[in-house]
Amino acid sequence: MTAKIIGLVQVKGGAGRSTVATNLAGMLSLIAKVALIDSDMPQGTSASWAALRQQVKPSERFIADTAKNYRELVAKVDQLRGKVDYIILDSPPRIAEMTRAVLMLADLCLVPVGASAAEVWATSDLVTMIEEAQKEKKVEVRLLWTRFRAYTRLAQELAEESEKALKLTALNTTLGYRVAYAEALGQGLTAAELHDSNAKQELVSLIMEIKRILK
Repeated sequence: MTAKIIGLVQVKGGAGRSTVATNLAGMLSLIAKVALIDSDMPQGTSASWAALRQQVKPSERFIADTAKNYRELVAKVDQLRGKVDYIILDSPPRIAEMTRAVLMLADLCLVPVGASAAEVWATSDLVTMIEEAQKEKKVEVRLLWTRFRAYTRLAQELAEESEKALKLTALNTTLGYRVAYAEALGQGLTAAELHDSNAKQELVSLIMEIKRILK
């Protein structure tokens, strides 16, 4: 068994990395063995969620850990490779060494971006780092639109223009602007485990799309 590694990278804080990481960990642990490593310490949003998760939804298929620096992250990933099916890496904002490490370790990196011009501008700082990593190792990178209002023309136009400007392909799945994501994070749950059918549909779609990419 060789773990598939999914990294969450974004230089801008508050873009939704931990929200995506925790929902992926919770959803995938229903069907596979999953490890979630939070390297955004000492903030530790994913680590706090994981501690709650083990209280409200304990599972032998889910383990969590933290990494204080990129060397520790690499060592812990190496330890876990043959023990789980998926490793999810939640990286910190604006720490270049850790972001590079996640890009080099991952089979797939997701770049969460809120549908606003400010977040797109911030994401442009990440593109050079991604291009450098891809010269050394094949890693799939996809934008993931979060807090996305699919029904608005502005969001659609911004998404189309941004994908061209950033030269990054976006996932077909988008995550909407839903209270369920914030509520789930504070309860150790996934948004699919709350009473929001739209959030559940988004997360199921996200998991299916990720699995297709990682085949």
